[in-house]
Amino acid sequence: MSELFEVHTSPVLNAPVLVVAMEGWVDAGLGAANAVASLTEHPPTTGVATFDSDHFLDLRARRPMVRIVDGITTELQWPRTQLRHGHDQTGADVLYLVGPEPDYHWREFVAAVVQLALRHGVRLVVGMGAFPAAAPHTRPVRLAATAPAGSADLATKIGVVQGELEVPAGVLSALEIALGEAHIPTVSLWARVPHYVSAMPFPLASAALVEGLATVSGLQLDSTVLRAAGDRARSQVDELVAGNPEHVAMVAKLEEVIDSSEGNALGLEEVPSADELAAELERFLRGEDR
Repeated sequence: MSELFEVHTSPVLNAPVLVVAMEGWVDAGLGAANAVASLTEHPPTTGVATFDSDHFLDLRARRPMVRIVDGITTELQWPRTQLRHGHDQTGADVLYLVGPEPDYHWREFVAAVVQLALRHGVRLVVGMGAFPAAAPHTRPVRLAATAPAGSADLATKIGVVQGELEVPAGVLSALEIALGEAHIPTVSLWARVPHYVSAMPFPLASAALVEGLATVSGLQLDSTVLRAAGDRARSQVDELVAGNPEHVAMVAKLEEVIDSSEGNALGLEEVPSADELAAELERFLRGEDR
């Protein structure tokens, strides 16, 4: 198994939380990407292991960046999926699985992540993502949770989508199932991003994910910078919406719906069908709503 990743350090960890926020399916408004960027910048993290890019990634779809100085090709910066080590504000150990979602060999990747989680004594795994939803930017961002059967209690702390859904899966879903089978408590947090701003950064979603992570894990985390950025972004959207009567009416209708839907994690009067939700996600990833 170890040939699938290169180990850089073997830190002595005390029951760390593993945070999974990978580039791929699905991250509207860069909710998870900016959340994990905020968490890993302050304090900084160190690399624990790097997964084999040649084995897991399509390098034609995720081309490395080349540095050229005065016509001289000096280096390539390869896309990397990494396990990194950091701390919360009290010094508690946190591991981060970041970088591109694998294009190939998902089963091998998932087995390797489970192996690393067991090796480092991970006490809890928390995934993060965001999806476009019928929600107004003028209301707090709500989270919905998913979890394997053995971790249902973690999901209920956040709120779940009632009913049955069948949607295209990301590798995070495969990790949920495998980690559950390994008896590691696991939950994924999904931020609802207003569909009309889902193609632009939406820091309020990132702040909600950081705060949700703190809630389920007990970690001490700071979302102040993300909240401030979110307030500025919301003001900008307010200005854009105010200039179009149709947009004003749309936001008012969304406010009416979400204000009457307490207890519904999606903020909808009715849960969309599997086909409708899958089609919406696919349109988002293809960029058709931009």
